[in-house]
Amino acid sequence: MSKLVDQLLDAAAWLRDECNRLSFQAPVSWKYNPLEYAWVAHESYIKAHAKSTCRVLFLGMNPGPYGMAQTGVPFGEVAAVKGWLGIEADVSKPAKEHPKRPVEGFACTKSEVSGRRLWGLFERKFEKPQHFFRRHFVTNYCPLVFMDDGGRNVTPDKIKRDDAQKLNETCDEHLKRIIEAIKPESLVGIGAFAEECLNRVTARASKYRITRILHPSPASPAANRDWEGTATRQLIESGIWSE
Repeated sequence: MSKLVDQLLDAAAWLRDECNRLSFQAPVSWKYNPLEYAWVAHESYIKAHAKSTCRVLFLGMNPGPYGMAQTGVPFGEVAAVKGWLGIEADVSKPAKEHPKRPVEGFACTKSEVSGRRLWGLFERKFEKPQHFFRRHFVTNYCPLVFMDDGGRNVTPDKIKRDDAQKLNETCDEHLKRIIEAIKPESLVGIGAFAEECLNRVTARASKYRITRILHPSPASPAANRDWEGTATRQLIESGIWSE
């Protein structure tokens, strides 16, 4: 394995263990840690696609219930992970599983729209994954899936302030390690929350070009109006991509 792969795996294992130690108040009643039960798939993603030539780091917020929660891969909609990224692995179960949010791994038949949109854009732009990953990598800020009593998704920006502070300290440290290992030139937040995390962790250092693209979540009305065209335009206007 390369030095970069070793560094990213060490950082992910550290994040996995530190996040397991965290507890959360309402509205969070359930948490899943796919870095634990889907570690083999996450490890495969890093081993297959982390390259020392990477110059652009894309940062998401946290796993979606039918994406990374199932596959251990950021924005990891099953069809995209199996079909384009070429990854399939055994996935176990969280220690406590909400009956409305079962983890089925690569047998999951539900589509994560955010992942389908993001990886679909990259596939259409670069055709083959090795072309994309030669200069790009995708990771998440937080590895945990949060749910309320009813199994509804809770995003990190909605958890209690005290819990968020502890979570942010842990995730900030991991993000610093990722940036130090990859040494990218450009940092792209997938959504405003991720961009804020990048600005905070880097202290807005001038050596990085920091920008964001519209988050592809279908919960955003703007994302449901030609998300791919909007994201492409944002990346071109910020100088990340050329025409």
